[in-house]
Amino acid sequence: MNSAALHVVLVHPEIHWNTGNVGRTCLAVGAQLHLVEPLGFSLDEKQVRRAGLDYWPRVAPVVWPSWQALEGQLPALGTPFLFATGASHSFWQVQFPNPSVLVFGRESVGLPPEILDGHPARQRLQIPMHAGAIRSLNLSTSAALAMYEVRRQWGWAG
Repeated sequence: MNSAALHVVLVHPEIHWNTGNVGRTCLAVGAQLHLVEPLGFSLDEKQVRRAGLDYWPRVAPVVWPSWQALEGQLPALGTPFLFATGASHSFWQVQFPNPSVLVFGRESVGLPPEILDGHPARQRLQIPMHAGAIRSLNLSTSAALAMYEVRRQWGWAG
């Protein structure tokens, strides 16, 4: 694991293309990617190559066998912020501390209630959307918005 101050966690991601895009964005902003098993795809070389992730070795994701294994290490990584469409706080309302951990759920259902309920409401965030327009944003889009907002707040110019 690198010494990044920004960590991005995908809990049970289902689509390798989305995970690849999140990994690419992590490289762009200097964040560490964490993946929580089970994954909806294989990380073997053939599957990664099929997704066009020729940069994947540089992403070097940390793979956790379960949420419980990662959760025990969260305090050492930073303050966790969990993204969910039903959260009451906008990610624009938060001053992200350094270090921070951005946590996202699977594409089809998001984060499970048992994970969300284990964290205070002020750490459960949503990305504002035009009312009634869509249900949610794509996972990789959401992660990119959040990563760049954190970096903007930290005064990072790239």
